[in-house]
Amino acid sequence: MNAIVDTGFLVALLEANDSHHAWAVEVAEQIRWPALTCESVLSETAFHVGSSDLPLKMVTDGLLQVSFDIPRQLEHLRDLAVRYADRKPDLADLCLVRMSEIYPRHTIVTVDDDFRVYRRNKREAIPLLFPPK
Repeated sequence: MNAIVDTGFLVALLEANDSHHAWAVEVAEQIRWPALTCESVLSETAFHVGSSDLPLKMVTDGLLQVSFDIPRQLEHLRDLAVRYADRKPDLADLCLVRMSEIYPRHTIVTVDDDFRVYRRNKREAIPLLFPPK
């Protein structure tokens, strides 16, 4: 599976005590690496796991590929921010929604339920992979 990965998935993968760790390990075996992500996700992940080294090592080791350029996508991000203002999306979410538009054959791997509401290209459901409830 081609994947775009969100913070919650990476935190679950890196933290053995995370409630979604077993799910994340299982999903990691299905992903065609490198998975795509953005700088905002790396920053959030570093904060949550308490280490910048871990997510950066995933980039260095070729597990993650930063595939998003905020300055080039600024207009799209601002449009998404306005469209979803009622949900108060963080920058990482906006970047991932836009990445889904750019990479339509990729599935977003996340634990964030807000992605069930977000749409790419205004009306299209985003392919998602969530942990079981």
